[in-house]
Amino acid sequence: MIDGTLPWAGAETQLRADAVRNRARLLEAAARLAADHGAAAITMESVAAAAGVGKGTVSRRFGDRNGLLQALLDHAEQQFQEAFISGPPPLGPGATAGARLRAFGVALLRHEQAHHDIYLAAEPPPGRRFTVPARLVRHTHVAALVRAALPDADAALLAHTLLSSVDIVLVDHLVRRQGMSLARVEAGWHELVDRLLVG
Repeated sequence: MIDGTLPWAGAETQLRADAVRNRARLLEAAARLAADHGAAAITMESVAAAAGVGKGTVSRRFGDRNGLLQALLDHAEQQFQEAFISGPPPLGPGATAGARLRAFGVALLRHEQAHHDIYLAAEPPPGRRFTVPARLVRHTHVAALVRAALPDADAALLAHTLLSSVDIVLVDHLVRRQGMSLARVEAGWHELVDRLLVG
């Protein structure tokens, strides 16, 4: 399904009230550290110290630094998902699959640029890269749009190909190292989608 059936990237089982409060306190401490000193300042130790708890508490709640960073991104990711699952067209329902694909890549680029520092810091190791819930939701969504636009295509593989062109690490390299404008990267997404749809 394209609309309204994907789980939120950060959906979790129900937590006890004290666990919810502790989680919120830890995430607030991490957000303060990121705002004041950048994502590099977020470590299990620094968050524990800022929240006034032991490192073990942070480890039990988030597993490791990557889990903590992913949790920190969860709220922004849920807002992004809401926009493409149920927001207004052309990103949300109500436009053709092709128009939604064109809008999705640009929205993804802008979303990740707005949280650039944390997304790069949260980049998982290769073995976990494609199992991060947010990536799974994005891939499922893009594959559904490709399937709707091109019923005979290998939608799953094409979705990976499309998403790789707007990967946060690649975009960081193009914009910060190669001097490309974000507008050029966005235009590249549009060209890729347009060529795919007319092929």
